[in-house]
Amino acid sequence: MSEKPRILHLHSTFSAGGKEVRCAQLINAFGSGVSHAIVSAVPDQMGARDLLSKSIAVSYPKDFPSLKGRPTPGRLNRLAKAMQGYDLVLTYNWGAMDAVMAHTLFSAAMGLPPLIHHEDGFNEDERERLKPLRNWYRRIALGKASGLVVPSEILEEIALDIWQQPMGRVKRISNGIDTRAFSKKPKRDALRGVVKRRDEYWIGTLAGLRKVKNIPRLVEAFADLPEQWQLVIVGEGPEENTIRDVALRLNVGHRVHLPGFAPDPSRYIGLFDIFALSSDTEQFPISVVEAMAAGLPVAAPNVGDVAEMVDPANRPFIVDGSSPGNLAEALQSLVQQPRLRSEIGNANRIKALADYDEKVMIDTYRRLYSSAMGRKTIGKAEPAA
Repeated sequence: MSEKPRILHLHSTFSAGGKEVRCAQLINAFGSGVSHAIVSAVPDQMGARDLLSKSIAVSYPKDFPSLKGRPTPGRLNRLAKAMQGYDLVLTYNWGAMDAVMAHTLFSAAMGLPPLIHHEDGFNEDERERLKPLRNWYRRIALGKASGLVVPSEILEEIALDIWQQPMGRVKRISNGIDTRAFSKKPKRDALRGVVKRRDEYWIGTLAGLRKVKNIPRLVEAFADLPEQWQLVIVGEGPEENTIRDVALRLNVGHRVHLPGFAPDPSRYIGLFDIFALSSDTEQFPISVVEAMAAGLPVAAPNVGDVAEMVDPANRPFIVDGSSPGNLAEALQSLVQQPRLRSEIGNANRIKALADYDEKVMIDTYRRLYSSAMGRKTIGKAEPAA
């Protein structure tokens, strides 16, 4: 089996969010010995392609059937046919679930390659409560998947209990990063469009600017902090104007900065003095791991696995998100205690180095994908069969 394996990635979106960053991370780690095809349910959201190494063969099929639409037999049949010719199909989140259903319905008749699905969290429409019809659809669609990968304990419980997936199919793999890349202190001008002055302190966040991230909550929590504190929001998305409007209404527009998306957070996240999260829902956010690796304290709502991710010393600042004032109090307390910020940041960095380095994650994914394809390994030279 010496031929280069071909992997098809079917994404709900390929903008540079958590799952897309991880996907790019894995593609780069597997190297030039694997070729990839990437499809997005939202074709104009492809920002994560800029994270991919140019030495790797990656295509973006223009004629692939849309991942959006009614799950009619004809459309599912077309999706299934488009999966032929690959060695492995990887699907991501609800936006690709019709492709998972198509695979389950037609895999035997069409001789389709194995499929592994990844679930990383939920959008605004399932923030408060999972939709029963979607739960039912997932149970059926995942019936012939070779694996269901989740990054958090909460999602693992949902997969086992609500989606009724067998334990052998569900794989929990924590997100990991190159923790050592975050050890260097960045230059003050490392973030394009914003330069950190010597008399400034920064609260920062990395997020797609979507409703579910609730960045206006963060602006409101920040508004009463001292004048030398700045809020830096790195990311892009449809909520940008709303965020700017809130900042202007609260008279902090001059202290709230939106430089847009910036790749490679290891180059600039160390400029932050506090990392803040304000999402209504998360599971295992990579941005929190990156902040920990950079030695930062984290203030955030108690969503997903965040409270378990950070060091115990940081947990008092992971708060109930139902009250807008809680996040403000957490930020205020950290702002007033520079020594505590340093102590918590150091503890977070030690935990990130020990628990969240990318090598463990990459090796686990490599074994999972290789096993599904019946290969000894992928991303390395294989002996001829």
